[in-house]
Parts: sequence; C-alpha cells; structure tokens
Amino acid sequence: MKKSMKFLPCILVLLVCACGFFAACGKGNDDEGKLDLTDSSKVLIAYFSATGNTEKAAGYIAEATGGTLYEIVPEVPYTEDDLKYYTDCRADREQSDPDARPAIQGSVENLSDYDVIFLGYPIWHSKAPKIIYTFLESYGFSGKTIIPFCTSASSGMGNSANDLHGLTSGANWLAGERFSSDCTQNAIRDWIDRLEYEKTF
Repeated sequence: MKKSMKFLPCILVLLVCACGFFAACGKGNDDEGKLDLTDSSKVLIAYFSATGNTEKAAGYIAEATGGTLYEIVPEVPYTEDDLKYYTDCRADREQSDPDARPAIQGSVENLSDYDVIFLGYPIWHSKAPKIIYTFLESYGFSGKTIIPFCTSASSGMGNSANDLHGLTSGANWLAGERFSSDCTQNAIRDWIDRLEYEKTF
C-alpha cells in the first residue's frame, strides 16, 4: 500500500502533462487556417470602383476590420461611354488586350506595413479590370495574405481571382467572395467571420 502511494505523485504529474499536451494539440488544430485580423493597422482594403458599388463594399470591410482604405484611382478616369460594354468601348478594349495596364494615380504608402490585403474590384467581362493587374504588378506581395472580393449585378467571381495569382509571387490568397450592388453591412460581416476558417491556396 505504501509502495503504491509513492507512485501516486508521479502518476498525477504524467496525467497533467498529458492533458497539457492534448490541449495544446487541440488548440493548434483549431487555429489552423484562421485569419488574424486583430491588429487593424496591418489590414489594407485596396479597391477599384467605377460606379461606386465596390467602394461601398470596401467601406463596409473597413468598418468591420478597422483597416485602412486605399482607392485605386485611374490616371484617366472612366466615363459612362467607357463602360458601355459590347460597343468596343474602352473597357471592352482593355479587357480583350492581355497587355493592357491602365495607369494609376498615386501609390500605397508603406505597403510593407500591411500583412492582410482585401482586394476589391467590379467584374468586367468575367474578369478583374486590367487596372487591378497594374496595381498588383506595382508592388511586392511575398508573405502577404490577399483576400479578393468583387461586385457584380449578375456575374459570379469566376476565375477572376485565379487569373491574378501569378502576378503576386509568394503571396497567400484566400478564397474570395462576390457581392451584389445592394450588399449589406451584415453580409460583409458574415463573410469576414467565415474567413477565419477559409483554407488558403
């Protein structure tokens, strides 16, 4: 009996260590794939908006995350005539030209400060506008997490984001989301909450 009692403290120590080990393993599994948005100073919301729909969605994301808004502004603004699709308008020509890279006014200050970048754009002919290509080719995104979002009256996101992956060597892309022109703040918040568990490419 006394001999058994001597081993009791050792058994208790082993049980405590085992519990700690399994708890740590469980926590690691829960955290896997989560998106850390706790530091709002590390979050950038970069967007291009021709008609205001993407701008509204970007604003909701900024409110939900506390991140910094950056508008991708074309050096030559798009007019209504430029956006009359299927009339050989400016947007038609740019989207059909693999080399089109519309110039951007200004630049992001201290992009290196941001770890998470929400990238917003409208869908033009099932693709991201070519000015998004200009933006991505203007900076280095290695080690950064990029989360695309788009707005469209009817078209889905399709392969618009996949087409951009090759422009950002070393970046970590999350699955994106398409929003309608009348998207709500609650819809944006729900999406951001789900991003904690999205797997990366």
